[in-house]
Amino acid sequence: MPLYSYQVMDKTQTTLTGKITADQEWTAVSKLRSMGYLVLEVSEVRESALNSLFGGRRKVKLSHLSFFTRQLAAMLSSGIPLTRSLYTLSREQENPLLGMIAGEVARSIEGGVSFSESLRAYPDVFSDMFVDMIRAGEVGGAMEEMLERLSTQLERDKNLQDSVRSATIYPSVILIFAVIIVTALLVVVVPIFKGFIPEGTPIPLPTKMVMFLSDTVRGYSYLYMLGLVLAWLGVYSFTRSRRGRSIWDFYKFRLPVFGVLLKKVAVARFARTFATLLAGGIPVIQALEAAGPASGSKLMADIIKETGEGIQEGKNIFVPLEKSGFFPPILTSMVAVGEETGQLAYLLGRVADFFEEEVSTMSKALASLLEPLMIIGVGLVIGLIVIAIYLPIFTTVTSMGK
Repeated sequence: MPLYSYQVMDKTQTTLTGKITADQEWTAVSKLRSMGYLVLEVSEVRESALNSLFGGRRKVKLSHLSFFTRQLAAMLSSGIPLTRSLYTLSREQENPLLGMIAGEVARSIEGGVSFSESLRAYPDVFSDMFVDMIRAGEVGGAMEEMLERLSTQLERDKNLQDSVRSATIYPSVILIFAVIIVTALLVVVVPIFKGFIPEGTPIPLPTKMVMFLSDTVRGYSYLYMLGLVLAWLGVYSFTRSRRGRSIWDFYKFRLPVFGVLLKKVAVARFARTFATLLAGGIPVIQALEAAGPASGSKLMADIIKETGEGIQEGKNIFVPLEKSGFFPPILTSMVAVGEETGQLAYLLGRVADFFEEEVSTMSKALASLLEPLMIIGVGLVIGLIVIAIYLPIFTTVTSMGK
C-alpha cells in the first residue's frame, strides 16, 4: 500500500506532520479529514530505483526490534503512558533508525492517529503481522500482552535466521577464500612458472587452459569485475520482481539438501506466526493473510491466499492446505485436529516448535557435512592448477633425462 507524507492543522491551529498509508491520495485526504484535521499538503513518498537497489532502505535487526517491543511492554505494564514510553525509548535505542521511528510514531499518536496506523507507515520495519497484533491489542485492551507475544515471536524468528545462517556462513567463507587463492595463483604464480618453460616445449591442454585464464584475468580483470557486477544486479533485480520471486520460490525448495532446510524454515515461520495471531484474537482469515507473507515464501503466500478463499466458501482450513501438496502431513493433521478440538493455536505452536528444532538440528548437521567437503573441493581446484603448471616442466625434465 502506498505511503503518503502529510502536513495538517488541528483544531488548536497547530501544524502537524506525519505519514499515513492509503490506496490513493484522495483516500489519505479523507482519512485525515475524518480525524478532524485541516489538510494542508499530502504527497506520496517515493523511493528512487537506485536507492532501492543499493540499500537505500535501512533495516532494523530482529534483535533490536524484539528488545524494543519487550521494553515497550514493560513500560506500559508499569503504567507509563504510550507516547511517553515511545519518547523515552527513542532516546535509548542502539539502532538510530528505530529510535527516530519511535519518536515519529509518538508524534503521530499525539496528532490523533492510532498506534497501529502510525506503525503501518513504516512497512519496512513493522510487518503486517506486527501491526495486526497491535491493532488487536488496542481493540481488546491487552496491549502489554500483545507486545510480549510479538517480542517472543521476533526472538524465535531470529533463532530461525541464525540457524540457517550457521549452515551457510562457513561455505560462504570457504568460497571467498578459494576465489582469493585461485586469483592469486593465476595473477602471480602462473606468470612466474610460465617464464621457466623453455622455448619449443610442448604445452599440454590443461596448461594451455590455465595460461589462457591467467592471461585474461591479468589483462581483462575489469571485464571479469563488470561481468560479476552485472550478474549480481541481474539476479537481484530478477528475484525482486513478482515473477522472479515466484520462479525462485518454485526452484529453491527443490535444491539438494538446502531445499529441504528452506522449506522447513518457511513452514516453521508460517505455523508460528499463524499460532501467535490466533492466540492474540485475530480472526482466522485475517491471520492467514498476515501469516502467509510472514513465511518468507511467495509460493506459500499464494497457497495461503487460496486457503483463505476456501474458508470463505465454507471449507475447513486443512482441506486446501492438504490439497496443495506443499505442507508436511504433520502440519495438516494438526490443523485438522485443532479445528475439531478448538485448540488450533496451541497445536500450531507445537508444530512450530517441532520444525524449529528440525531446522536447528539440520543446520548443525549440514555445517558439519559441508566443512570437509568444501575443504576437499578447494584443495582439488588448487591441486589441479598446480599440476597443470608443472606438467610442461615434468615434460622437459623427462625429455632431458632421455
